[in-house]
Amino acid sequence: MPETAPLLKKVSDLADVMAAGGVGFTDYLTQLTYLLFLKMDAERSDVFGEPSEIPEGCRWRDVIAFDGEAPVKAYDKALAVLSGQGGLVGTIFTKAQNKLSSPVHLKKLLDLIDAQNWLSLDTDLKGDLYEKVLEKNGSDRKSGAGQYFTPRALIRAIVDVTDPRIGETVLDPACGTAGFLLAAFEHMKGQSADAARQRFLRAKALSGVDNTPLVVTLASMNCYLHGLSPKESPIRCADSHEKEPETLVDVVLATREPPTSPPSAPTSSLPRATTSSTSSSTSCCP
Repeated sequence: MPETAPLLKKVSDLADVMAAGGVGFTDYLTQLTYLLFLKMDAERSDVFGEPSEIPEGCRWRDVIAFDGEAPVKAYDKALAVLSGQGGLVGTIFTKAQNKLSSPVHLKKLLDLIDAQNWLSLDTDLKGDLYEKVLEKNGSDRKSGAGQYFTPRALIRAIVDVTDPRIGETVLDPACGTAGFLLAAFEHMKGQSADAARQRFLRAKALSGVDNTPLVVTLASMNCYLHGLSPKESPIRCADSHEKEPETLVDVVLATREPPTSPPSAPTSSLPRATTSSTSSSTSCCP
């Protein structure tokens, strides 16, 4: 979307400044995620009067209230507390660590985020911006993040062919940055105007699993910015191979690379197969 271009340029330009100072794009993106969540929580409280999801002492105002070395110490303290919280906050701040030890770098990022009223942006615009930043991170070969980012055109094609229906449950057992789940959400949300079905879609229909804490953070924030699960993240930090799932779902969306083939090798799809008398599972596995 063209409306995101100026803000995306600011985000990208700051990433270049950080890189020159030795801060990799993945580390920059992670800190951007943490601080953006704190800023949006503050806006919800200040603008709409909603109760903050963040404990006292760890909020946006607590991080930006200082100069010099103090913001780094305040930020370190906040991350230590927030990583132990429950719900959406605890998921986004899973094993959170500050990678911006330079007060100058942290101040630049704080100023960038503080200058924008994020809640005033349309949900689609916020999601579009974050998706573009994730895509930039996925294309950075040095970061190795490409393994977590499936090209969105491929994702949309697979979801269109699989055709999940509103009212069904959808799982990605190796969700990366939640591309499949968000594509399924976009595919399903226009299928019914029924309020109960829409609530189910946003709060319960979609779930994902990844065994990398950083990726769980990015996926959870991606879902949050797209308007999914405002209280609980649909993403869990776990290994899907460790045990049989406790709950069956209707549709499974996932990708995997054949172990002996390069990433660009042709892919194949598995058809819909019944897993129980009441549930079916669709696995689309390139």
